[in-house]
Amino acid sequence: MPVGDGPGDSRDKYILDYVNMKLITGGRAQGKLDYVKQNIDKNKEYVIYDGAIPGDNPGSDKIIIVNHLHEYIRKMMRDDKDPREEIFGLLDKYDDVIIISDEVGNGIVPADPFERKYRDTTGRILIEVAKRADTVVRVICGIGQIIK
Repeated sequence: MPVGDGPGDSRDKYILDYVNMKLITGGRAQGKLDYVKQNIDKNKEYVIYDGAIPGDNPGSDKIIIVNHLHEYIRKMMRDDKDPREEIFGLLDKYDDVIIISDEVGNGIVPADPFERKYRDTTGRILIEVAKRADTVVRVICGIGQIIK
């Protein structure tokens, strides 16, 4: 969805132009990835990593989209690994990154100790990602609300 700078501005811009680092969050199945695809600059190439972090060379001229970051965190924790190093290493290494993650901290607190630790860890990581992000968007029913 193109947006302009104001009255009389004929340039088409997209909400996710000039990507830098963005965090897209929201509940499960709320259209976060579709929102990103609809609002990213159509002239830029991107690569999507689903529940994974890219290796050493994902393509320096492409926008990196990490979808389902929360699933990556879960997988790393199940393997008794700390996901922070790779996540923050990615953010330090690449300029144009879009992180997409479900909000996992809302609702009933799980009885299972691993699930509680996973939710706490994911929440804390997302807090740090949001601090570093140029823009944070919360998506509900496919509609994005810019909160930073």
